[in-house]
Amino acid sequence: MTQGKIEHYHRSMKNILLLEKYYSSDELMYQIGLFVNHHNNPNHEALNNLTPADVYYSKGREILTSCERTKENTMLQGKKFICSLKAA
Repeated sequence: MTQGKIEHYHRSMKNILLLEKYYSSDELMYQIGLFVNHHNNPNHEALNNLTPADVYYSKGREILTSCERTKENTMLQGKKFICSLKAA
């Protein structure tokens, strides 16, 4: 399963990089850097909406815990608001 993810990553990179011709290694390295940044920084649904960088650097649990706390606080605030409307 992991090998398939790596192959998909490389295939995606290859498909994007082959769209243009590069006349210097610096230009190619710059484009590879853009692809890596594009892949590693947006949230991925398959990773519980974490970024690959978050997962790699073991920040996932901390972020998900913080999100869960925020969700619980939001739900609590909503319940208090509804109760205040009913009381009025």
